[in-house]
Order: sequence, then C-alpha cells, then structure tokens
Amino acid sequence: MKHAFSILLILLGGFLAAQFLGLAILNRYIDPIQSAVTGETEFKDLPVGERPEMEEKTAYLPVIVAILIGTVLMLFLIKFQWIWVWKIWFLFAVVFTLAISFGAFFPKVAAMILALLLGIWKIFKPNFWVHNLTELFVYAGLAVIFVPVFSVWSISVLLVLIAVYDAYAVWKSKHMVTLAKSQAKAKVFAGFFIPYVDGKEEKLGNEKRPFFRFPHVTSTKNISLQKKSNIRTAVLGGGDIGFPLIFAGVVFKEWGMWQGFVIPFFAAAGLAFLLWKGNEKKFYPAMPFIGAGCFLGLLVVWVVSTVI
Repeated sequence: MKHAFSILLILLGGFLAAQFLGLAILNRYIDPIQSAVTGETEFKDLPVGERPEMEEKTAYLPVIVAILIGTVLMLFLIKFQWIWVWKIWFLFAVVFTLAISFGAFFPKVAAMILALLLGIWKIFKPNFWVHNLTELFVYAGLAVIFVPVFSVWSISVLLVLIAVYDAYAVWKSKHMVTLAKSQAKAKVFAGFFIPYVDGKEEKLGNEKRPFFRFPHVTSTKNISLQKKSNIRTAVLGGGDIGFPLIFAGVVFKEWGMWQGFVIPFFAAAGLAFLLWKGNEKKFYPAMPFIGAGCFLGLLVVWVVSTVI
C-alpha cells in the first residue's frame, strides 16, 4: 500500500470532494435562460477575465502546448532557484481560480477580496488546512474556465495525452518527480499535500506532536534518526484532480447531470487501485489510472443511457 490506510481514505475523500464541489460550482454557472433558447448547455461569463478562445474539437492542442511550456518554465525557475517568481505566478493562478469559484456564491468584489486574502495566506503563511481546503476550490475554478470550450471527444484525447505524458515524466524522464519535490520544498505545491507520521502521534519528552502539521509534521532537530524515518508525505498533484474534474464536467455539459456525477466514482476507483497496489518507496503517475477510471465510467454511462 502506498500510504497508511487512513491517509488513503483522506486522499480519496479529498479527491471526491474536489470533484463533486467542482461539479456543483460548475452547475451554478449554467445559464438556464440561454440554455433554453439554444437547446444546449450555455454558461454565464466569468466574474474575472475571459475564457480562452478555442475550437471544441481541437481544444486539447493549446492545452498540451501550454502544459509543455509551463513545465519548461518551472524547470528553468527551479534550476536558477527563482522560487519567488514561482510564488508570484502561483499566487496569481490561485487568486484567479478561487475568485471564479467564490463568484458562484458571492458578488464579484467580495469573491475577489476573499480569493486574494486566502491566496496570500496560502502562499506566504501556509498551513495544512488553508492549503488543502483552498485546493478544493481551485480546480472548480479551472473547470468553470475550460469545460465550456471542450467536447467529449477533445477532452478524451486530452486525457489520453496527459496520461501518456504523466507516465513518461514520472517513469522515464523523472522531471515530474523533480518538480513535485521542488514544490514541496518551496512550500508551494499544486495539489493535496498531507504530511504525517506513521502512527497517530509521536511523543517527544512530555510533548505530544499533532498527527498533521503543514508543511512539516514537526521540527526534526530534536528527533532521532529512527523518528525521522517515520515522517512521510502523501501528495496528489493538481493535474490528477483537475483533469478528471474537467472530464466529468464536459460529460455533465453534453450528456446530463447524473452522467457527469457518475464519472468521479470511477476516477476515484482508479486512484484507489494505484494507492492500494503502489509501493510506498516508489513514485507513480496517477493519470493513467485515473484516466482509465474516467473512461470506464464513460462506458458505463453510455451503456446505461443506451439501455434506458
């Protein structure tokens, strides 16, 4: 098993929470009046910025190019230790996506202020709760941006390409492992980040350390080497959360609500298989497993829809 069973459940719970919260926020952006006029699912404008102009059938192309360019830039920043640039870049992305998510519930100005405050807190004064709770809303914002510009065909192609790229980046070039380690070290990580100790707590003298502490479980200066070996970190990258959510959102948009809400269960099953069978000392690409779950869910949805 990749992690302790309790941590496995937390990762899966966080993954499903992000998926369903994202779909719920996406639903709030649907324009019912315009949808009734056109007979298709239409979305309201974003509270901040605009959606990228892309052709539905080929929307995967600019996204893949953007991912490759972003990866090169990240490796460049890491090489020259320009972490402050990465923090500013990440802060902008976090505030932008949070403002979109919060815009589903609050007026534009309130959503922007709340997003800015939480973004600054998340980047410059990180802790376990703020980091992971804001991550739940970040990917909902991405879904609101990208779901309207994808079709089931183009998001399926993107999912296959991302799975292949993820496998290559982790198993062959290993630059994805380098990126993950560097982000964690800089305390600016895109995705769920759960540091923990093997065992519910460790006792150092008369002091009991909490089960969780972000970004480090505890200070290591007073811990023996044996204790240090018990400190572990469970992570789930942002792409592993965001891409299946966008996939489910596109299915929701084109096929229907219940069809979209079925997909996350199968995506989570793929992730659960990886976490259950994975070796704790090895790195694995999650997208091939999550992507397989998404496609299995799509097949089940298609079969049930056909039969019904």
